[in-house]
Amino acid sequence: MKLPQIKFSVFLLLFSFFTANAQIQALFNNKTQLRNMTERWELDTTAVRGTFLVTPYKPMYVLPVHWTSSPNEQPISGNVDPDYIAPAGVDYNKIESKFQLSFKTKVLQNFFWGHGDFWVAYTQISHWQIYNNNLSRPFREVIYEPELILNFPVKFKLFGLNTRMIGVAVNHQSNGKSDPYSRSWNRIILHAGFEYNHLSIYIRPWFILPAAKNDNPDIGEYIGRGDLNIIYTRNGNIFSFVGTHNLNFNSKSRGSSVFSWSYPIKNNLKGFLQVTHGYGETLIDYNHLQTTVGVGVSLIEWL
Repeated sequence: MKLPQIKFSVFLLLFSFFTANAQIQALFNNKTQLRNMTERWELDTTAVRGTFLVTPYKPMYVLPVHWTSSPNEQPISGNVDPDYIAPAGVDYNKIESKFQLSFKTKVLQNFFWGHGDFWVAYTQISHWQIYNNNLSRPFREVIYEPELILNFPVKFKLFGLNTRMIGVAVNHQSNGKSDPYSRSWNRIILHAGFEYNHLSIYIRPWFILPAAKNDNPDIGEYIGRGDLNIIYTRNGNIFSFVGTHNLNFNSKSRGSSVFSWSYPIKNNLKGFLQVTHGYGETLIDYNHLQTTVGVGVSLIEWL
């Protein structure tokens, strides 16, 4: 690809992302950067902001350069039905773009005997072969993740950590594709949130719900049965690690790890580095092992 085409592709990607984020941030009030778990989840009376206000959930970022060590050009499903046999591989580029949008809103407050809050959340991750002119720059994968979350503020010590919240969520993830590329799963996710000095920790074990027609019956063996999210903040820098594991501690031990670093550039704009290794970079890649590195910017972070 010629240099002018690359520049135009990057401009198009950034313009699309910032336009979408501007529209979403317009729904937020003037305090989009919530500084801790209490503010993000409105865990005490000083942080309560009411219902039906759109607030950040997971980070929002754009990676104009996202490299993979091994493009998954002929996906394979654990479903042995002939409908899930993919045709000959597609010539994907090793470098594409990736961006994530994520937000939530509280729809019920103090409704569970005066203690729990009920949230609706949505996250979307897009992988765009924007530099692949031979394939007309397709979106290789778009992951849709709506979620219903019941959250309870708590205050007690556990192993020296300050426990701030516990709850349960109903989570759906799918890529919106038809067979043989369709991938989806539904989960009941338990969660607990802890804080200690500059650390925030989220622990989430989950139960995979059975499906009448399962696109990926062995997904838990690869992506895992729970995750651990550790976030460390210092001088405007935010370091985060998300690890998943299938809880098999033998030769079939699998999972994934995602390391991110954001550093301040100006106001809410942050530089962003993301490195992943393991399974499940996308749903179509749930059983595909790879390493990825992405560089770009973020507008909203975990904290």
